[in-house]
Amino acid sequence: MPHYTTKETVDAIVIGTGAGGAPLLSRLAQAGLKVVALEAGKHWNPASDFPTDEKAQGKLFWTDERLSAGNDPLPFGNNNSGIGVGGSTLHYTAYTPRVQPDDLRIRTEFGVGEDWPIGFDQIEPYYDEVEQFLGVSGPSPYPWGPARKRAYALGPLPVNGAGQLMQKGCKELGIKTSPAANAALSADYYQEGVGYRPACTNRGFCQAGCNNGAKASMDVTYIPLALRHGAEIRPESFVTQLIRDASGRISEVVYIRNGQEERQRCRYVFLCAGTIETPRLLLLNGLANSSGQVGRNVMAHTALQIWGEFDDDVRPYKGIPGAIISEDTHRPHKADFVGGYLLQSIGVMPVTYLSQMARGRGLWGQALKRAASAYNHVAGINILGDCLPYSHNFLELSDEKDVRGLPKPRIHFSNGESEERMTAHADKTMRDIWAAAGAKNVWAFPRNAHVIGTCRMGNDPERNVVNADGQSFDIPNLYVSDNSTFPSALSVNPALTIMALSLRTADRFLDRTKRLDA
Repeated sequence: MPHYTTKETVDAIVIGTGAGGAPLLSRLAQAGLKVVALEAGKHWNPASDFPTDEKAQGKLFWTDERLSAGNDPLPFGNNNSGIGVGGSTLHYTAYTPRVQPDDLRIRTEFGVGEDWPIGFDQIEPYYDEVEQFLGVSGPSPYPWGPARKRAYALGPLPVNGAGQLMQKGCKELGIKTSPAANAALSADYYQEGVGYRPACTNRGFCQAGCNNGAKASMDVTYIPLALRHGAEIRPESFVTQLIRDASGRISEVVYIRNGQEERQRCRYVFLCAGTIETPRLLLLNGLANSSGQVGRNVMAHTALQIWGEFDDDVRPYKGIPGAIISEDTHRPHKADFVGGYLLQSIGVMPVTYLSQMARGRGLWGQALKRAASAYNHVAGINILGDCLPYSHNFLELSDEKDVRGLPKPRIHFSNGESEERMTAHADKTMRDIWAAAGAKNVWAFPRNAHVIGTCRMGNDPERNVVNADGQSFDIPNLYVSDNSTFPSALSVNPALTIMALSLRTADRFLDRTKRLDA
């Protein structure tokens, strides 16, 4: 890995190394640019740092305090962000469904929300590329959405106990299911520019960090590719300032490393710090906000979970957590809400399940012990559904300071009528599935997941923060690449789309700079 000095001017600084930053970083490095990535967390070694120990892996979650407000305050930490080289992909469950084309046209279809400034045809080639590079395992053909131009790189992973029970219940009700697409290897796989990665061992601790590299987190995929092509990674570097020169362009990035302030000169900045830290950094520096939309339009997927106990020995910690999917509810018949949702089987690690159960069922003492004893017989289903942007949902800087002396972010969030109706529809659907599968002691865990929005992309600079290429309307050498740019929440997990947009942003940038140099 090269080490650029802070005295020289690098071509680009990438802030954040997760799904939004790592693919872009590799693309810029491959193009021959001098690029430095600044990451707030450590650069872990999966083989030695990711034990099969749920509690020990709390180090992968962003646990700096974030303040929550609103009628449905959002939990942070392990729910919504990660830290370390690889970002949240270190602990994501690798669920990688594509959007369907109408996901990008919510306003056109329903008259509310926001359309995307790009169509499915502009994202689809990048879906193909990401899936092949990562080695996504999934069914071919896939039952929903447009016919795919390329099959998944590998066949589906084995279906675990929770997935088999969801299949059983859905079959009884006539709901179509399929093995899900997961960015985890069902067989050994050669990754171009990286080398061989081994197959998944089905240990089920995806949210605690994959210790053999079978799960396609950024630290074992796009980061090695970027390093091979000359990128520099600076871990434990927390960015605090973006300095502008007399022309209004960002010329320096200030960060804290080893307790000392450092500065790196640069020609371009790619801000890929996620839906919370990206707008927070812009607000701290008073940048890119002529529209007044930085921090606005917070969304979070409706993500109700329904749990049940079964006579079968489920062993919910085994296998890929999200083994089975159904998109039959993508646009439910006669629905009274906007958009739709997918259904997903869920396995779960023990500490996660017991902590959720204690809160969701209000159990304590002996009652909690009795319920906990059924752990090996439990299975869950959850939804991932659309959420509209509302003016009452936003991020702001609070008066409280964090350990660095910076204002903590405060996130206001309340579900709207559409989200509440969607949750009610899904509650009945999932309870019916579990009843058909023979569940008992069924209970619900209401939640929202995947914080989205806050730096929306669009064509109108008065209503959006960045354009369709992720470029700031206010500062031409500033780009944003993460799910803060999403105009709508989408009814699928965001990781695959973030990666696809990351590559598209890099390509559009490289094409633009070539034309400017000509």
